[in-house]
Amino acid sequence: MPKKFTAASADKYVLYQRAVQSADQDVDFLIDTYKELRGRKPRHLREDFCGTCLLSSYWVQANKNNTAETYDIDPEPLTWGLKNNIEPLGKKAKRLTQYQEDARNPSRQAPDVRCAQNFSYWVFKKRAEMLDYFIGVQNDLAKDGIFIIDLHGGPESIQELEEETVMTDKSFTYVWDQDAINPITGEARLHIHFRFPDGTELTDAFTYDWRLWGLPELRDLLIDAGFSSANCYWEGTDEDGESGDGVFTQSEVGDACLSYVAYLVATK
Repeated sequence: MPKKFTAASADKYVLYQRAVQSADQDVDFLIDTYKELRGRKPRHLREDFCGTCLLSSYWVQANKNNTAETYDIDPEPLTWGLKNNIEPLGKKAKRLTQYQEDARNPSRQAPDVRCAQNFSYWVFKKRAEMLDYFIGVQNDLAKDGIFIIDLHGGPESIQELEEETVMTDKSFTYVWDQDAINPITGEARLHIHFRFPDGTELTDAFTYDWRLWGLPELRDLLIDAGFSSANCYWEGTDEDGESGDGVFTQSEVGDACLSYVAYLVATK
């Protein structure tokens, strides 16, 4: 990793993993939530829309008995992830298998936990498409399996805006660009840019063509897909009450925030 990032030298996947992902915390949430619901630790994970497989690489490191399978149709992040996240695991890498396949394809092993993170499943724009995906997940899970997805919402999530986040070490700035949003269809064109201290910028490092889905409608879809429950896990706030504290607990009441991230946990 370079000591100083520039647009010419930076690796967009390194930047993404640093700015967007918190795989260690995510794995803790998946394990703790499953244990809370099922009374034991999960062992097999399936990660849909896995990208560089960072989450699954942390999963197999969490316990010597943990295994994972990952699905994504894009060969570029899969290849990068194999080299940078999986192969460095050494012998542990044998417990993680990549598949360059559609996320709607069935699993090789029924997962205890199946997840779709970073709103990636929003690639399904039609209700019928999303319902079909959820039905497939419900049928695919182990008998006591759970399905976990994250989402974001609030008034700011449907506005055309740019949000800048400066990394704590000030090595670069992460920019979330809600470039174009159609309020009639919910379709959105979104980008991630990275800006550097030397004034250069990695523009459109990632671009997404999604539909913005609301929390209530996703819950309804999960129930329609055959899940017995679809509970929301809402983030708490820090001492000043103005920022999220990173702790998500099951709740039926949320704050009317301008912007929020939450989880939905669906059970068979």
